[in-house]
Amino acid sequence: MGRRLVPLTLDNLPDLPQRCRSCVFWELDPVSGEAALKAGRPELEKEAWISGVLLEWGSCGRVVYVDEVPVGFVLYAPPAYVPRSAAFSTSPVAADAVQLMTAWLTPGFQGQGLGRVMVQTVAKDVLRRGFKAIEAFADARWKEPACVLPADHLLAVGFKTVRPHPRYPRLRLELRTALSWKEDVELALDRLLGAVQKEPGRRPLSAS
Repeated sequence: MGRRLVPLTLDNLPDLPQRCRSCVFWELDPVSGEAALKAGRPELEKEAWISGVLLEWGSCGRVVYVDEVPVGFVLYAPPAYVPRSAAFSTSPVAADAVQLMTAWLTPGFQGQGLGRVMVQTVAKDVLRRGFKAIEAFADARWKEPACVLPADHLLAVGFKTVRPHPRYPRLRLELRTALSWKEDVELALDRLLGAVQKEPGRRPLSAS
């Protein structure tokens, strides 16, 4: 089984699931996001956001391919590029951290260690850029796939609570911890990534 983790660009953006390509939850503030949806242009706003971050900061994501089939992705960026983060009462993300925005892994490809590889790849990338941690706003009452990652799953793979909140706590993962993960956490990571942006009825091998 050949697997590759490729930096996210405008060229491979179409390999993300459709609902993710048209989601601007993190990329725009609440008012602008609502306006984009009403105007029917969320995909254009997504492309503009990725283009801007690529030019100013560099790659802000990874797309996972298994035998050339896209099976997952992860998005991350410094909080200055993530307008929605300011809307959370547990903001701001620490200056030495990059924000883990969202991630997804096709359920049919869980249990293969891809989750661990994805997060470790992000850790290596942001550590190389001079950051010390990954932080995320989590949903403590998570019930179904959404843009905000489930708190229980993040805590299970090593994130620690740095700003408690009954609904949206802010969690932190030290990069050195992520890089030293052993295989015993890969199942929990795969469950975490598989729980996010799962599309009912989506065929695991679909490229759309």
